[in-house]
Amino acid sequence: MSSRDHAAAAAVARVAVAGDGAILGVGLAICAATSWVKYLTSSSSLDRIRSAPSPRISDLRALLAASDGECEGEGKLVVVRGQVHLKPTADSNWMNSKNQSALISQGSGERAVIVQQTQTCLYNEWKGIFGWSIDLHALFAKSWREQRSSSLRSVPFILVEGGQWPNSGYVHINLDGSPHPLPLTTVYHQLRPIQPTPYTFFQAMFGNGYPVALLDEEKILAIGKEMTAIGKCRSQNGALELKSCPDLPYFLSDMTKDEIEARLAANSRILFWSGVILGAFSIGLLSFTIFRNWRRWKEWRRRSRSRDRHRMTDVESAVTDELENGSDEGDVPEGQLCVVCLMRRKRSAFVPCGHLVCCVQCAMYVQHSVSPKCPVCRQTAYSSIRIYDS
Repeated sequence: MSSRDHAAAAAVARVAVAGDGAILGVGLAICAATSWVKYLTSSSSLDRIRSAPSPRISDLRALLAASDGECEGEGKLVVVRGQVHLKPTADSNWMNSKNQSALISQGSGERAVIVQQTQTCLYNEWKGIFGWSIDLHALFAKSWREQRSSSLRSVPFILVEGGQWPNSGYVHINLDGSPHPLPLTTVYHQLRPIQPTPYTFFQAMFGNGYPVALLDEEKILAIGKEMTAIGKCRSQNGALELKSCPDLPYFLSDMTKDEIEARLAANSRILFWSGVILGAFSIGLLSFTIFRNWRRWKEWRRRSRSRDRHRMTDVESAVTDELENGSDEGDVPEGQLCVVCLMRRKRSAFVPCGHLVCCVQCAMYVQHSVSPKCPVCRQTAYSSIRIYDS
């Protein structure tokens, strides 16, 4: 790591432990709350998938007919498993599927219902001779999204129960509006280097990222692949249709229902214990922070009260000494009376203004007040001086 990286890490560490770890405790509490929210979502999804029926595709119509009240609107949540095949049309024979418009993989030549082709431009990570770590190409020429181009082609397809249709049932798969990732298989993966140009030398010298290779990938959903579908099933124009459920983590998967439940259960356990551990750490850290600051506040209050007692003791001792020594009370000329009490002779001058307007007792009280100011000019008085007659 460079010195800049070490400085950044040290700054982050100082911020994390600021306030006796209060910021770190709050961060851990947020992480714990996030883990609990994800745990509740994962547990809810697991319960729904466990309770969802997993009938054979040929039994879906009977299941929907037996639960008409539950199937109104979006449909009934089911889990089915079957083979991927092209959607049959009115003028085509499903048995002779070679005549249908299947997609052909350019990398493997396999027939598929979904083909995704991706091309990624890879850039160098060298910082240049000046040690600049900023990729000017990414800032001013292209964004990270523009470095990757992807195309997705698909045709309507169905899930067919084991065997051959029409001797077995099938269900249409509706991908419209599905936020779930597709379980595609990579069939083509090639890295093609890019020949450098004269412009590349200047890009490398100034630390500007330059392309070094193109990564071509092709992923497909092949015909005949065994898939598990989790979604809302309903009858649409006499045909069974399965649509994704956005609040569930899976729609199409090559895992079985038991494998999906096992994975969700493992994720739920991890999220649960993560929330417990992070929550315990955050509670302990925040409790320690509150306790430490409470102790500091009590210590500050104790010291403040001690200073106040010392100040009052000094004032009382000064007053006592003045009363024992002086004869400032009694017959005092009117022009020499203290402007505060109007009883004793003026004996103390304030610093820095120098006004001789108070007796010793009143000057001490003014000096040790919360906001000491001269009674005449209202300037802040830092101290007072006892004035003696010659």
